Amino acid sequence: MRRIVYPGTFDPITNGHLDVVERALQLFDEVVLAIAADSTKKPLFSLDDRRRFAEESMHQFDGRLKVVVFRGLLVDFVRSQGAGAILRGLRAVSDFEFEFQMALMNRKLAENVETIFLMPRDTYTYLSSTLIKEIARLGGDISPFVPAVVQSALHEMYHGSPK
Repeated sequence: MRRIVYPGTFDPITNGHLDVVERALQLFDEVVLAIAADSTKKPLFSLDDRRRFAEESMHQFDGRLKVVVFRGLLVDFVRSQGAGAILRGLRAVSDFEFEFQMALMNRKLAENVETIFLMPRDTYTYLSSTLIKEIARLGGDISPFVPAVVQSALHEMYHGSPK
């Protein structure tokens, strides 16, 4: 079975993330969506919430997608999952330098683990979880950008009631 690990904080998960998973499933038998517990970022949502959002948003991939929380070095986690590759989404040229540096370091740590870069549909290239949170905080419509469970949670967090 060809398995790939898609790591991130997913705070929150967006339609761009779902698009990258869908594309990866055309190339791999299984995607492990790995929610990082050890991040330098300060997430808005708890690990449990981020995991729940991912599971509820990606139910159409049941059987081919596994959502897990991981701690520690990514390459160690990838090997523990029996995967041989890391999936990273590239939205714009500005993402490339950081992603390239991470891919090279991961290769140095585990030369048998490859990094695969996939681009989302052009309609999602401008999306980021940070932008989504800001639009939601200011009362904007985020429904085209995130699954309904995320839209509801953000509306409740910033405006006091689910949408």
